[in-house]
Amino acid sequence: MSDEKGWTTPPRVLAVDDEAVVCESIRRVLVEEGYVVETSTSPRAALDLLKEKHFDLLLLDIKMPEMDGIEVLRAARELSPDTEVLIITGYATIDTAVEAIKLGAFDYLEKPVSPPQLLVATARALERRRLVELTLRLRAELESRHGTGRVVRSSPAMRRVMSLVSRVAPTDSTVLITGETGTGKDVIARTIHYNSRRREGPFVVADCASMTETLLESELFGHVRGAFTGAVKDRKGLAETARRGTLFLDEISGLSPRLQGNLLRLLQEKEVRPVGSDKPVPIDARIVAATNRELRELVAEGSFREDLFYRLSVFTIELPPLRERREDLPLLTHHFAKEYSQEFGKQIDVISPRVMAALEAYDWPGNVRELEHTLERAVLLSDGGTIELGDLPELGANRADEWAEIPQDAEALNAVRQKLRERAVDRVERLFLLKALRASGWNVSEAARNVGMARPNLHALMRKHGVRGPASGQEAFGEVEGSA
Repeated sequence: MSDEKGWTTPPRVLAVDDEAVVCESIRRVLVEEGYVVETSTSPRAALDLLKEKHFDLLLLDIKMPEMDGIEVLRAARELSPDTEVLIITGYATIDTAVEAIKLGAFDYLEKPVSPPQLLVATARALERRRLVELTLRLRAELESRHGTGRVVRSSPAMRRVMSLVSRVAPTDSTVLITGETGTGKDVIARTIHYNSRRREGPFVVADCASMTETLLESELFGHVRGAFTGAVKDRKGLAETARRGTLFLDEISGLSPRLQGNLLRLLQEKEVRPVGSDKPVPIDARIVAATNRELRELVAEGSFREDLFYRLSVFTIELPPLRERREDLPLLTHHFAKEYSQEFGKQIDVISPRVMAALEAYDWPGNVRELEHTLERAVLLSDGGTIELGDLPELGANRADEWAEIPQDAEALNAVRQKLRERAVDRVERLFLLKALRASGWNVSEAARNVGMARPNLHALMRKHGVRGPASGQEAFGEVEGSA
């Protein structure tokens, strides 16, 4: 029952009525449905129970000799404001109904209440209780360093994203998160997990782009002793390790065709075959996948299975790049400044207007991750309580002349925009170049083939950015950012 309705433990219900036979009838009906039920014929004793224990729902009679139900309701709202309340009475009037609703009662039922009516009303009240709990958990997660605390949603785009998250999190649906590198796909995946009914289970991450096919197969699906050289004992794969939790497949586009077939089996059959074994292992894990590439294009190219794509994209959440959610930038900036101030034991209270102007004008090709790293460095470099342009090596000190004054007219504004565009393009070109060269082991011909560029053009790009190869020390700088 708890699994079907999204509760990690059976909901606790307290029924209060001066008639013992009514209490017993309620208890019998709800216990049979799977609820944990306590009853009391004394309103004062019921309030003592509310002080001592947590209840998800209070079923309350109105007319009782010891204490009026409205008085009990007022006291209950003070003692346990999170407990939902259902009023059940044989003395139904509009006035008492309105008063009860104003005091926070969920619904108002007239005696005699049939078992089906009671069950429906109870389920509805507890569903609201669960949704309120989910909302509170989402809010708490927003304030957490490793949860939705990194998700700022003042922009319409991010409000839509978080609306989708709140809808899909309580379910077991497979989720595909798309977006550019650095947009926070991993944060959204964690948010979904921590606000699901699997939140007590593990959140297991598999980076599909960082391992060879053989290693990734063993990591994902496990292996048995003797399956290959070095396999000295059986080992569970990440899919099995994520039992009753969430398996997050980061950069799913990196899967080879063979592993795509294995993953499709996992999604369809809920089982995997460890490397070297002919016995299937059942899997109980929710799948959340992420990619910074357009899977539809990969399907059209023939490098990604169409049936797997449809299995993965049951519910898709697209994260906008930071440049398309600039309303969030001031809040994100202050969030990261506060976070790293606490981590480094500093007191950063102010971000100068010139710094904010520079941050807001930049296009952030590395998205939220780049902004976070920029603020981390700025807090480290800051000597006072204010972040100044000199604390921003990339955006400030080397470009201070641009921000001596904010542009005063359209011509000056256009000039600044052009400079910023050129710098943004240069940075993306450099990251693209370094990533291509590293992927090919710094073989220029192979890198050119892999990215679909003529070799002379790749050489020209290398000259433009002063990249000469690992022997000259070029590999040590301009690190290519990993997946989101």
